Amino acid sequence: MKTVSIQELRDKTEELLREVSVHGEILVTHQGRTIAKISPEDDKAEMPYFARRKPSSAFLKLDESGKTGRGIDVTVSISNDREDKI
Repeated sequence: MKTVSIQELRDKTEELLREVSVHGEILVTHQGRTIAKISPEDDKAEMPYFARRKPSSAFLKLDESGKTGRGIDVTVSISNDREDKI
């Protein structure tokens, strides 16, 4: 992990920001004491919780039975509603 002073950060901001991807994190110090940490942004977009969930075997069994009451496609309902208003 690289450590730089405030003055060095002021003088070399652009260069140091490019180095963040190489060094992982850069600590900024003032009078020998760490006052800030510059870290690279995580490129991995975390998948939302509900997108990660897997249906349980009990639900899959119920779903296959046709007793889950699927209803109509929402896009069809919205389209029909918009057509009524025109």
